[in-house]
Formats: sequence, C-alpha cells, structure tokens
Amino acid sequence: MIDKPDALFGVHAQALGLWQSRAEVISSNLANADTPGFLARDLDFRKVMTAATGAVDGNTLPMTATEAGHIGGNPAAALADAQKLAYRAETQPTMDGNTVDTQVEQAQFAANAIHYQASLGFINAQIHTMRLAITGSSS
Repeated sequence: MIDKPDALFGVHAQALGLWQSRAEVISSNLANADTPGFLARDLDFRKVMTAATGAVDGNTLPMTATEAGHIGGNPAAALADAQKLAYRAETQPTMDGNTVDTQVEQAQFAANAIHYQASLGFINAQIHTMRLAITGSSS
C-alpha cells in the first residue's frame, strides 16, 4: 500500500513501485499476445499517483478529517479504485478477440522503463547528496 510521500525522496519512492507494477502488467500483455480472447490491460499511473498523494486535481491537498464525525474523503478507497487495472482500447481488432498490439505494448514498456530509471536516478542523487552532506566527501 502506498503511504504519504517520503520526506527525503518525495513521491519517487512510491513511483518506483508503481512503475514496477505497470511493467509487470505490460509484460503480461506481451506474454499473452498470441492468447485468443486475451484483453490487454494497463495501470493509469497518473490516476494512481493522484489518489496516493491525496491530491484532488494534481495540485491541491485534500481536506483532513481529524475526528470521526468530520466530512472527508476515503483515501484508501480512492487509492484502491485507482489501482484497478483498466482495459487498453484496442487499435486493431483481431479475429480471435485478442486486443494486444505488440508494437504499442513495446513502446509503453520502453517509456515505462525510462520513467522507472528517472525515478531511480533521482533517488540515487538524493542518497549521494545526503552522503556528501554527512561525510563531506563524494566517495
């Protein structure tokens, strides 16, 4: 389960887990490219991260319910709903009902890998910065 953003790594620590989950879904799509009736699925990263951080429109913070009687959203339910896999819209219908387009899936997988590496690079840079601040040297 995704918790609030980490003070040091921000949302990147959470994003790594989501990028990994999305890679697994896309890999499953590619593995089932020849399975009759298989429907390609995907994880809407933006929707899940918005629900995980509690942002309503990506820029604002939600209301906090500090007492049981307060009106407030249910962030756990919103996150669970956001993490549900959606079916990918088919671009080229096939006779066997399979909706996997291998070229689209490969492109999505490559883009996902780039995002994963970017988040990992940010985390590594933060660790390097903290090590430099603590030890006073970069090695």
